[in-house]
Amino acid sequence: MIDFHTHTILSDGELIASELVRRAYTIGYRAIGLADHADSSNLECLVHSLVKVAGELNSFQETVVIPGVEITHAPPNQIPQLVDQARRLGAVFVIVHGESPVEPVAPGTNLAAIKAGADILAHPGFIAPSEARLAADRGILLEITSRAGHSITNGHVARTALEEGARLVVDTDTHSPEDLITREAALKVLLGAGLTAAQAEQVLDNNEELLATLKRRFM
Repeated sequence: MIDFHTHTILSDGELIASELVRRAYTIGYRAIGLADHADSSNLECLVHSLVKVAGELNSFQETVVIPGVEITHAPPNQIPQLVDQARRLGAVFVIVHGESPVEPVAPGTNLAAIKAGADILAHPGFIAPSEARLAADRGILLEITSRAGHSITNGHVARTALEEGARLVVDTDTHSPEDLITREAALKVLLGAGLTAAQAEQVLDNNEELLATLKRRFM
């Protein structure tokens, strides 16, 4: 399994990074992204901590750890500034918390994230076709999630992405250890979103390709 969207106790996750990575390794994770929630209040210290722990863990264990952030509930007009700042501080990838229908995310967040060049737009809810098309043009990946609640629009996200040519990734949005999943479970999530077996395998390949890109940035 390759999963870019997980959280530690540095935001609202339940585990320190070392335990999260250890638990992921035991169920077959090859790589894990640490992407704690961030805005201007914690961005600098968060990126510093995640880059440090990821570098250290990569020296001592097998699962590749990639440090990132998830820009969360920021005002849409602030998102470009935060994405740029996260990258300058050393975040290897940037996720933006998309317009999930189960949280009061500000309208316009999806479009702002895409225009800002985030790597992944997480659980983008009822993303508009025009937004998915722009994501395709700009190489922004749209997330299919195994996270309860956010996953209710997986079918819409998958269908819209396919129609507009946007690429998908599959992630867990892990907060608790039981949120981690195997590759086989990820495949079921993708099939449940309405993808064919071939399309689901392509999404898993997209995760592989993104990992290769991020490793070139960080390792």
